[in-house]
Amino acid sequence: MSGERDPAPGPPPDEERLARVALTRVLEPGDAVGGRWLREWGAVEVLRRLVEGRGPDDGEERLPGVTAKRWEGLRARAGRVRAARDLEVAGAVGARFVAPGDGEWPVQLDDLGDARPVGLWVRGRPSLRIWALRSVAVVGARACTEYGAHMAASLGAGLAERGWVVVSGGAYGVDGAAHRGALGAGGATVAVLACGVDRPYPRGHAQLIGRIAEQGLVVGELPPGDHPTPSRFILRNRVIAALTRGTVVVEAAYRSGALVTARCAQDLGRHTMGVPGPVTSGLSAGVHELLRGDGVLVGDAAEVVELVGDMGELAPRRRGPVVPRDLLHPGAARVLAALPAHGSTGARDIALGAGTSADDAVARLYELRSLGFVERHGDGWQLTRQAILSLFPGGGEA
Repeated sequence: MSGERDPAPGPPPDEERLARVALTRVLEPGDAVGGRWLREWGAVEVLRRLVEGRGPDDGEERLPGVTAKRWEGLRARAGRVRAARDLEVAGAVGARFVAPGDGEWPVQLDDLGDARPVGLWVRGRPSLRIWALRSVAVVGARACTEYGAHMAASLGAGLAERGWVVVSGGAYGVDGAAHRGALGAGGATVAVLACGVDRPYPRGHAQLIGRIAEQGLVVGELPPGDHPTPSRFILRNRVIAALTRGTVVVEAAYRSGALVTARCAQDLGRHTMGVPGPVTSGLSAGVHELLRGDGVLVGDAAEVVELVGDMGELAPRRRGPVVPRDLLHPGAARVLAALPAHGSTGARDIALGAGTSADDAVARLYELRSLGFVERHGDGWQLTRQAILSLFPGGGEA
């Protein structure tokens, strides 16, 4: 993620854009060497050197940083690109190409340095840059539990209802639940794919991804028709992390790709959050490890927004249910606490235990009797059965 941002403001010229379109089929996502080439020479020159095989003046047969074998592989790819055709195929499914410098380019992706995307294929009507400004990633296990699916859907819906864009990877499990939660709330969601935006993956989510493209955005680094690979899934996660203000991990084992997203978010200075689960669950082990480090525990959308949102977007204070004794005057509460669990006690002993006068204790005892907490037996006072059950969950047993 090292390197510098492109200094040139404004959209790239058409020739530069077309070269970047071509290079999405040549350079793998996250290729920092290729990113350095783009920064130093520009997309047009990089593509020309790949096609022709040597530079105009220095006589070098390949650009620096790659072996001869790797260079020949890149040249073979470059010889087969058809940028205009890729733009045509993308346009047929309502997709467009967004390059660094475009008005729609999310500048936070530049934090990835030389590993930032060559460009992004975007399917859907909204502006990716505008949506990314107020977005949160919700990621987690594909083989999630019912609890994980419920929490992901709840977070997705809650964030959407608060005006936040939910970003995830379109996969089974937590990803799909988060997308569905946002869609069900009538909100905004973005699926970042590890393949071409014209070929939904996984296939079982074709309908879901189609719905996201209609109501939200489907985004990817790879050109139309390209397929996912294990490495592309991992590298896709850096885009999710960089695009958003923070990443929430719902369920994740120790070797989960969701943790890669969280670690990338941490490296980029983004917020990282985790939803805890049972300590006996292997699917929550990775989340708990994250929480033992720099991750922040969250339980709902309000707590996520409190962390990633603007000043004043605070989650409500958490407290248990209000019980009758919570409403007592402090003096009455002290007198009540001075009564033993069983048996009756005289007013003087109660006053001594409560740290007050006998007259005050008697007045408080009559107040407590009217509220059903105590009852009088001759010269003594004792707790009612209802009060014993309320004050001593075990029934007052030793």
